[in-house]
Amino acid sequence: MRVVFMGTPEFSVPVLDALARVHEVVAVYCQPPRPAGRGKIERLTPVHARALELGLPVRHPARLRDPADQADFASLDADVAVVVAYGLILPQAVLDAPRHGCLNIHASLLPRWRGAAPIHRAIMAGDSETGICIMRMEAGLDTGPVLLREPTPIGAEDTTADLHNRLSAMGARLILEALDRLADLTPVPQSSEGATYAAKIDKAEARIDWTLPAVQVDRTIRGLSPFPGAWCLAAGERVKLLRSRLAPGSGTPGTVLDGLTIACGSGAVEVTLAQREGKKPATADEFLRGFALPARLD
Repeated sequence: MRVVFMGTPEFSVPVLDALARVHEVVAVYCQPPRPAGRGKIERLTPVHARALELGLPVRHPARLRDPADQADFASLDADVAVVVAYGLILPQAVLDAPRHGCLNIHASLLPRWRGAAPIHRAIMAGDSETGICIMRMEAGLDTGPVLLREPTPIGAEDTTADLHNRLSAMGARLILEALDRLADLTPVPQSSEGATYAAKIDKAEARIDWTLPAVQVDRTIRGLSPFPGAWCLAAGERVKLLRSRLAPGSGTPGTVLDGLTIACGSGAVEVTLAQREGKKPATADEFLRGFALPARLD
Protein backbone atom coordinates (compact mmCIF):
# COMPACT_ATOMS: atom_id res chain seq x y z
CA MET A 1 0.00 0.00 0.00
CA ARG A 2 0.99 3.63 -0.48
CA VAL A 3 1.38 4.84 3.11
CA VAL A 4 1.94 8.28 4.59
CA PHE A 5 3.51 7.96 8.03
CA MET A 6 2.93 10.65 10.64
CA GLY A 7 4.82 10.46 13.95
CA THR A 8 7.49 12.24 15.94
CA PRO A 9 9.02 10.65 19.09
CA GLU A 10 10.98 7.47 19.75
CA PHE A 11 7.72 5.60 20.38
CA SER A 12 6.86 6.00 16.68
CA VAL A 13 10.16 4.72 15.23
CA PRO A 14 9.48 0.94 15.41
CA VAL A 15 6.19 1.55 13.60
CA LEU A 16 7.98 3.42 10.81
CA ASP A 17 10.52 0.60 10.52
CA ALA A 18 7.77 -2.03 10.28
CA LEU A 19 5.84 -0.11 7.63
CA ALA A 20 8.96 0.56 5.55
CA ARG A 21 9.73 -3.17 5.45
CA VAL A 22 6.32 -4.13 4.05
CA HIS A 23 4.71 -1.12 2.38
CA GLU A 24 5.64 1.85 0.22
CA VAL A 25 6.09 4.80 2.56
CA VAL A 26 5.60 7.74 0.21
CA ALA A 27 6.27 10.45 2.81
CA VAL A 28 7.04 10.88 6.50
CA TYR A 29 5.48 13.73 8.45
CA CYS A 30 6.88 14.77 11.83
CA GLN A 31 7.31 17.78 14.09
CA PRO A 32 9.89 20.35 12.92
CA PRO A 33 13.43 20.34 14.36
CA ARG A 34 13.63 22.40 17.55
CA PRO A 35 16.48 23.95 19.56
CA ALA A 36 17.70 21.61 22.31
CA GLY A 37 20.55 21.30 24.78
CA ARG A 38 22.73 24.01 26.23
CA GLY A 39 23.77 25.24 22.82
CA LYS A 40 20.16 25.44 21.63
CA ILE A 41 21.16 23.65 18.42
CA GLU A 42 18.27 22.47 16.28
CA ARG A 43 17.79 18.75 16.77
CA LEU A 44 15.93 16.37 14.50
CA THR A 45 13.11 14.39 16.06
CA PRO A 46 13.69 10.61 16.34
CA VAL A 47 11.30 9.92 13.45
CA HIS A 48 12.94 12.56 11.25
CA ALA A 49 16.40 11.09 11.87
CA ARG A 50 15.24 7.53 11.20
CA ALA A 51 13.38 8.52 8.03
CA LEU A 52 16.57 10.07 6.63
CA GLU A 53 18.47 6.86 7.45
CA LEU A 54 15.82 4.92 5.52
CA GLY A 55 16.03 7.33 2.57
CA LEU A 56 12.42 8.44 2.95
CA PRO A 57 11.16 11.94 2.10
CA VAL A 58 10.39 14.03 5.20
CA ARG A 59 7.93 16.87 5.64
CA HIS A 60 7.59 18.85 8.85
CA PRO A 61 5.05 21.65 8.53
CA ALA A 62 4.46 23.59 11.74
CA ARG A 63 0.72 23.30 11.09
CA LEU A 64 -1.52 21.51 8.62
CA ARG A 65 -4.19 24.19 8.27
CA ASP A 66 -2.54 25.93 5.32
CA PRO A 67 -4.40 24.97 2.09
CA ALA A 68 -1.05 24.57 0.33
CA ASP A 69 0.11 21.99 2.91
CA GLN A 70 -3.20 20.17 2.59
CA ALA A 71 -2.87 20.12 -1.20
CA ASP A 72 0.67 18.72 -0.88
CA PHE A 73 -0.66 15.98 1.40
CA ALA A 74 -3.47 15.09 -1.02
CA SER A 75 -1.02 14.99 -3.96
CA LEU A 76 0.73 12.01 -2.36
CA ASP A 77 -2.19 9.86 -3.55
CA ALA A 78 -1.91 7.66 -0.46
CA ASP A 79 -3.96 4.57 0.24
CA VAL A 80 -3.77 5.24 3.97
CA ALA A 81 -2.06 7.44 6.54
CA VAL A 82 -0.70 5.86 9.73
CA VAL A 83 -0.51 8.25 12.68
CA VAL A 84 1.25 7.57 15.98
CA ALA A 85 2.20 10.28 18.48
CA TYR A 86 2.43 12.88 15.72
CA GLY A 87 1.63 15.90 17.85
CA LEU A 88 -0.56 17.92 15.47
CA ILE A 89 -4.33 17.93 15.05
CA LEU A 90 -5.30 16.73 11.58
CA PRO A 91 -7.84 18.93 9.78
CA GLN A 92 -10.77 17.23 8.06
CA ALA A 93 -9.19 17.79 4.62
CA VAL A 94 -6.19 15.72 5.71
CA LEU A 95 -8.33 13.03 7.36
CA ASP A 96 -10.29 12.65 4.12
CA ALA A 97 -7.38 12.63 1.66
CA PRO A 98 -6.13 8.98 1.80
CA ARG A 99 -8.37 6.41 0.11
CA HIS A 100 -8.77 4.43 3.35
CA GLY A 101 -8.52 7.39 5.70
CA CYS A 102 -6.12 7.89 8.59
CA LEU A 103 -5.41 5.15 11.14
CA ASN A 104 -4.10 6.03 14.58
CA ILE A 105 -2.08 3.76 16.86
CA HIS A 106 -3.13 4.72 20.39
CA ALA A 107 -1.43 3.41 23.54
CA SER A 108 -4.50 2.66 25.67
CA LEU A 109 -7.64 0.57 25.67
CA LEU A 110 -10.01 3.20 24.33
CA PRO A 111 -12.18 4.90 25.42
CA ARG A 112 -10.02 4.90 28.57
CA TRP A 113 -7.18 7.41 28.44
CA ARG A 114 -7.85 9.42 25.34
CA GLY A 115 -5.31 12.20 24.98
CA ALA A 116 -1.63 12.99 25.30
CA ALA A 117 -0.23 10.83 28.12
CA PRO A 118 -2.08 7.48 28.20
CA ILE A 119 0.86 5.37 29.40
CA HIS A 120 1.75 7.66 32.30
CA ARG A 121 -1.86 8.04 33.38
CA ALA A 122 -2.63 4.31 33.31
CA ILE A 123 0.22 3.59 35.74
CA MET A 124 -0.52 6.59 37.94
CA ALA A 125 -4.18 5.55 38.22
CA GLY A 126 -3.26 2.00 39.21
CA ASP A 127 -4.78 0.33 36.14
CA SER A 128 -4.19 -3.42 35.95
CA GLU A 129 -3.89 -3.41 32.16
CA THR A 130 -3.46 -1.20 29.15
CA GLY A 131 -2.94 -1.95 25.49
CA ILE A 132 -2.96 -0.78 21.88
CA CYS A 133 -5.92 0.29 19.79
CA ILE A 134 -5.85 0.80 16.02
CA MET A 135 -8.45 3.51 15.47
CA ARG A 136 -9.91 5.12 12.39
CA MET A 137 -9.43 8.83 12.99
CA GLU A 138 -12.20 11.40 13.02
CA ALA A 139 -12.43 15.04 14.10
CA GLY A 140 -12.82 14.29 17.84
CA LEU A 141 -9.85 13.64 20.14
CA ASP A 142 -9.24 9.86 20.01
CA THR A 143 -12.98 9.23 19.56
CA GLY A 144 -12.93 7.27 16.31
CA PRO A 145 -14.07 3.66 15.86
CA VAL A 146 -11.61 0.92 16.78
CA LEU A 147 -10.45 -1.64 14.20
CA LEU A 148 -8.16 -3.75 16.40
CA ARG A 149 -7.26 -3.81 20.08
CA GLU A 150 -4.87 -5.88 22.17
CA PRO A 151 -4.44 -5.68 25.96
CA THR A 152 -1.29 -6.14 28.01
CA PRO A 153 -1.01 -6.35 31.81
CA ILE A 154 0.65 -3.64 33.87
CA GLY A 155 3.03 -5.32 36.30
CA ALA A 156 3.44 -4.22 39.91
CA GLU A 157 6.86 -2.72 39.14
CA ASP A 158 6.33 -1.58 35.54
CA THR A 159 7.41 1.96 34.70
CA THR A 160 6.31 4.16 31.83
CA ALA A 161 9.60 3.27 30.10
CA ASP A 162 8.79 -0.45 30.35
CA LEU A 163 5.30 -0.02 28.91
CA HIS A 164 6.52 2.45 26.30
CA ASN A 165 8.82 -0.14 24.75
CA ARG A 166 6.28 -2.96 24.98
CA LEU A 167 3.42 -0.93 23.51
CA SER A 168 5.57 0.51 20.73
CA ALA A 169 6.43 -3.01 19.54
CA MET A 170 2.78 -4.05 19.85
CA GLY A 171 1.69 -1.06 17.80
CA ALA A 172 4.13 -1.91 15.02
CA ARG A 173 2.83 -5.46 14.87
CA LEU A 174 -0.86 -4.57 15.06
CA ILE A 175 -0.76 -1.87 12.36
CA LEU A 176 0.68 -4.38 9.89
CA GLU A 177 -2.13 -6.78 10.77
CA ALA A 178 -4.70 -4.00 10.38
CA LEU A 179 -3.43 -3.01 6.95
CA ASP A 180 -3.30 -6.64 5.84
CA ARG A 181 -6.92 -7.22 6.97
CA LEU A 182 -8.28 -3.74 6.27
CA ALA A 183 -11.05 -4.84 3.93
CA ASP A 184 -12.36 -7.39 6.44
CA LEU A 185 -12.19 -5.38 9.68
CA THR A 186 -15.37 -3.91 11.13
CA PRO A 187 -14.85 -0.56 12.90
CA VAL A 188 -16.38 -0.71 16.39
CA PRO A 189 -17.68 2.65 17.67
CA GLN A 190 -16.34 3.69 21.06
CA SER A 191 -18.73 3.82 23.99
CA SER A 192 -18.99 7.10 25.84
CA GLU A 193 -19.07 5.14 29.11
CA GLY A 194 -15.70 4.75 30.79
CA ALA A 195 -14.08 7.49 28.73
CA THR A 196 -11.22 9.25 30.52
CA TYR A 197 -8.78 11.94 29.45
CA ALA A 198 -5.01 11.47 29.76
CA ALA A 199 -3.90 15.05 30.37
CA LYS A 200 -0.37 16.04 29.41
CA ILE A 201 2.05 15.56 32.31
CA ASP A 202 2.77 18.77 34.20
CA LYS A 203 6.24 18.95 35.76
CA ALA A 204 4.59 20.25 38.92
CA GLU A 205 3.22 16.72 39.43
CA ALA A 206 6.72 15.30 39.73
CA ARG A 207 7.66 16.36 43.27
CA ILE A 208 6.89 13.54 45.67
CA ASP A 209 4.53 14.23 48.55
CA TRP A 210 5.52 11.70 51.20
CA THR A 211 2.30 12.34 53.16
CA LEU A 212 0.35 10.49 50.46
CA PRO A 213 -0.30 6.73 50.80
CA ALA A 214 2.57 4.51 49.69
CA VAL A 215 0.51 3.05 46.87
CA GLN A 216 0.04 6.50 45.36
CA VAL A 217 3.70 7.48 45.81
CA ASP A 218 4.80 4.24 44.14
CA ARG A 219 2.49 4.80 41.18
CA THR A 220 3.76 8.35 40.77
CA ILE A 221 7.39 7.24 40.75
CA ARG A 222 6.78 4.50 38.21
CA GLY A 223 4.38 6.54 36.09
CA LEU A 224 6.77 9.46 35.71
CA SER A 225 9.85 7.35 34.95
CA PRO A 226 11.95 8.21 33.04
CA PHE A 227 10.39 11.56 32.12
CA PRO A 228 9.92 13.99 33.73
CA GLY A 229 11.06 11.85 36.67
CA ALA A 230 9.55 12.01 40.14
CA TRP A 231 11.87 13.75 42.58
CA CYS A 232 12.46 14.75 46.17
CA LEU A 233 15.10 16.65 48.14
CA ALA A 234 17.81 14.82 50.08
CA ALA A 235 19.91 17.19 52.21
CA GLY A 236 18.97 19.96 49.81
CA GLU A 237 19.96 18.02 46.69
CA ARG A 238 17.33 17.13 44.11
CA VAL A 239 17.18 13.37 43.56
CA LYS A 240 15.15 11.64 40.84
CA LEU A 241 13.34 8.45 41.84
CA LEU A 242 13.06 6.14 38.82
CA ARG A 243 11.95 2.74 40.09
CA SER A 244 10.14 1.64 43.23
CA ARG A 245 7.95 -0.98 44.88
CA LEU A 246 5.74 -1.17 47.92
CA ALA A 247 7.52 -2.22 51.11
CA PRO A 248 6.59 -3.05 54.72
CA GLY A 249 7.14 -0.36 57.31
CA SER A 250 5.69 2.85 58.69
CA GLY A 251 6.81 6.10 60.24
CA THR A 252 6.72 9.84 59.87
CA PRO A 253 6.26 10.61 56.16
CA GLY A 254 9.62 11.09 54.44
CA THR A 255 11.58 9.19 57.10
CA VAL A 256 14.27 6.85 55.77
CA LEU A 257 13.46 3.49 57.37
CA ASP A 258 16.16 1.28 55.86
CA GLY A 259 18.38 1.71 52.82
CA LEU A 260 16.13 3.54 50.36
CA THR A 261 12.85 2.48 51.97
CA ILE A 262 10.88 5.62 52.79
CA ALA A 263 7.85 6.01 55.06
CA CYS A 264 4.74 7.49 53.47
CA GLY A 265 1.42 8.73 54.80
CA SER A 266 0.51 5.08 55.14
CA GLY A 267 2.90 2.25 54.41
CA ALA A 268 6.30 2.63 52.78
CA VAL A 269 8.01 2.62 49.39
CA GLU A 270 11.36 1.06 48.52
CA VAL A 271 13.19 3.05 45.84
CA THR A 272 15.20 0.64 43.68
CA LEU A 273 16.64 3.10 41.12
CA ALA A 274 17.56 6.73 41.79
CA GLN A 275 19.60 9.47 40.17
CA ARG A 276 21.53 12.36 41.70
CA GLU A 277 21.93 15.62 39.80
CA GLY A 278 24.60 15.28 37.12
CA LYS A 279 24.96 11.54 37.76
CA LYS A 280 23.76 8.38 36.05
CA PRO A 281 20.83 6.34 37.39
CA ALA A 282 22.01 3.99 40.14
CA THR A 283 20.57 1.02 41.97
CA ALA A 284 19.82 1.53 45.64
CA ASP A 285 23.09 -0.12 46.71
CA GLU A 286 25.15 1.94 44.25
CA PHE A 287 23.35 5.13 45.25
CA LEU A 288 23.95 4.62 48.98
CA ARG A 289 27.65 3.82 48.49
CA GLY A 290 28.24 7.29 47.11
CA PHE A 291 25.83 9.39 49.13
CA ALA A 292 25.19 9.95 52.82
CA LEU A 293 21.40 9.84 52.92
CA PRO A 294 19.81 12.10 55.55
CA ALA A 295 17.33 10.69 58.07
CA ARG A 296 14.45 12.36 56.27
CA LEU A 297 13.65 13.24 52.65
CA ASP A 298 11.67 16.31 51.65
